[in-house]
Amino acid sequence: MLVVDETMDVTDDVTDVTGAPQIPQQRGEGLQDAAVRYAEERHWDVLPGAWLEPVAGVDQCSCGAADCPAPGAHPTGADWADQATGSPVVARRMWSSAPRASILLPTGRTFDALDVPETAGCLALARMERLGVELGPVTSTPGRRMLFFVLPGAAAKIPHLVRNQGWSPASIDLVAHGEGDYVVAPPTRVGRHGAVQWARRPTAANRWLPDAEELVSVLAYACGRDGR
Repeated sequence: MLVVDETMDVTDDVTDVTGAPQIPQQRGEGLQDAAVRYAEERHWDVLPGAWLEPVAGVDQCSCGAADCPAPGAHPTGADWADQATGSPVVARRMWSSAPRASILLPTGRTFDALDVPETAGCLALARMERLGVELGPVTSTPGRRMLFFVLPGAAAKIPHLVRNQGWSPASIDLVAHGEGDYVVAPPTRVGRHGAVQWARRPTAANRWLPDAEELVSVLAYACGRDGR
């Protein structure tokens, strides 16, 4: 079952009718404080992205695009990868200048991320819990996706690992974010859809990330079952 920490509004785990754990709602943390903490405690590079602007009572993306696919949660320039910082001091300065900026975490540096549908992710979490699999942090997005943080290099080998499990990479909805990509970090809000949350928050216990190979069999199976 999901571990509920002090940032969550509930004290009991929540399950749906299938028995899969659901993501409890979490209390907010300031964007600046969260970004600084990621850099300071996890040594993750962080990047301020777009943000939400209230226009006539409706939140719109600061990029100005009416059809923005990720309002308030994407890079603001082509050179975004070069702007990311691992310095807590610089991160604090960045968010002091743009306090509503989203928090983006470049992948392929200190971690990659395995991205699956929320239903498959919840099923996989339940099974991993039963098997005693050591997990890293896991996020849940308002787009109903879950991202499992793993050691860098996962993106390059996931297709091979999936095939070894008997699946065609094109047949299951398992995406790996690696070098040149990024993920959106809590507590960033994505348009009207809500905020990214931690399903497994970063703690001292999960500082050492698993290799993708340790998770792929369970994730691939859950994605295959979810896609039927």
